Amino acid sequence: MRIQYLGHSAFLVTVASGEKLLFDPSITSNEKARGKIDLQTLHPDYIFLSHAHSDHIADAEEISKKTEAPIIGVWELHTYFQERGCPTYPMNVGGTWRSQKSLLWVKLVPALHSSSFPDGRYGGVAVGFVFSDENHTVYYAGDTALSAEMEILAERYEIDLAFLPIGGTFTMDVEDALEAALLLDVEHVIGMHYDTFPPIQLPDKEKARKDFEEVGITLHLMEIGEEKDFSQILTQKESTPST
Repeated sequence: MRIQYLGHSAFLVTVASGEKLLFDPSITSNEKARGKIDLQTLHPDYIFLSHAHSDHIADAEEISKKTEAPIIGVWELHTYFQERGCPTYPMNVGGTWRSQKSLLWVKLVPALHSSSFPDGRYGGVAVGFVFSDENHTVYYAGDTALSAEMEILAERYEIDLAFLPIGGTFTMDVEDALEAALLLDVEHVIGMHYDTFPPIQLPDKEKARKDFEEVGITLHLMEIGEEKDFSQILTQKESTPST
């Protein structure tokens, strides 16, 4: 499983089958990503949106139209982007999407957050995603507060890696993300939704890493544009529970 960090909460994940999953693409609006990410080089097979805020959907329309990658999310995201001529796949929290090409599946799970489009239109409920290929099971939290739901996810799925927001103010901070990682029973966390603008500036990255390390969890803080193969890093589970 290869993961490229595109800034803020945007990631391009290449799973075992070679399929590329793009999460929450808001790149051109992120000053810290300018000159580091070229939208023209992104060729996702699918685009997953956790909610409708502009810092998570800003480039979804352009990328979807260019690549014909369907935008997958809750019903309100489907109708919004369908009106704009994008291919979409409508879902809602609790639903499971399955690839027609491989064993890849993605489930929409609850997130505690608001959701509205840039024009003020209601964006539906915010969600996170649990997804699995033949080798690993991953949790992409989206924007969320700490939630007891995370313990349920740990009970149902053996999660190898979690993408968690750590910037505070609008989502969990480092302290809450650490508690979330413990509830999820994961050994590896990729931090997101931090440093993009002042209210979510991470004051001490090294301390954040050490706080996680003290409880046996590795916090990965990737550089924008960095691509990393996590296949050898993650502990492969003997089996993945079915959905």
